Amino acid sequence: MPTIELSAGPLAYVDTGGTGPVLVFTHGFPMNDSQWRKVLPLLPGYRCVLPTLPLGAHRVPMKPDADLSQRGQALLLAELLERLDLTDVTLIMNDWGGPQFLVSEGKADRVGRLVLVACEAFDNFPPKPVRPLLALARVPGGPWLMTKLFATKLFRHSPRAYGGLSKHGIPDDVLDDWFSPATHSREIRRDLAKFGTSAPPRKVQLEWAARLRDFDRPALVVWATEDRLMPADHGRRLADLLPHATLVEIADSSTLIPEDQPEALAEALTTFLVENGVLRQEA
Repeated sequence: MPTIELSAGPLAYVDTGGTGPVLVFTHGFPMNDSQWRKVLPLLPGYRCVLPTLPLGAHRVPMKPDADLSQRGQALLLAELLERLDLTDVTLIMNDWGGPQFLVSEGKADRVGRLVLVACEAFDNFPPKPVRPLLALARVPGGPWLMTKLFATKLFRHSPRAYGGLSKHGIPDDVLDDWFSPATHSREIRRDLAKFGTSAPPRKVQLEWAARLRDFDRPALVVWATEDRLMPADHGRRLADLLPHATLVEIADSSTLIPEDQPEALAEALTTFLVENGVLRQEA
């Protein structure tokens, strides 16, 4: 996996290569590119770029003074697009909604299309069910205790805990991959805590969200009908706010639509891309 040195530190990413249109996928907390492992094989002919942002599942810690806040992560993503010289990208997010802040920060010039898949929005940073967990990150020893929870079957698979992200369950080997870096590295736990405690006040969140009306390019909003973390009305509100948005609702799924309904998500993505003239490169 290639790594690029950015202002905050080294960032690993997957790049499937090729000359097809560029799709950039971001992930949730604490997850990595494997969040999209079921979807990528369904999108042949596109160049897919998947950075592992420092949300807690990254394997190399960031610099001690790195800004890993919600805003800082969005700026880091913008820096990656610039350093890799990626233009006219389709930016696709799920769970973590921070990539939308490229719009509020005036850094969306390289984004040709925006796809928001069951993600944080408006004043839902972080989602209410997650807030008690992230409160641990504010106390001494809290991030270490959080990693102990990561190891328990109840936390991993209970619909009232991390298991609530997926209606049909996330395999333990995938969860091991996501949770291992913070479990074994004090510096990764430091980074996780920086991000986990960085949500701005509600007023600021809503001000940032309002800037989405300035995004004058195509957008797709894909929402799960059985999601406990991302309110059902947020999908409709996002579609109303974005000037050129289409809303697709997917049944039998929770937040991680790439996990629960990869085929339906890939179909919605492909339809959106084709309708907007973003055609895959034929083999």
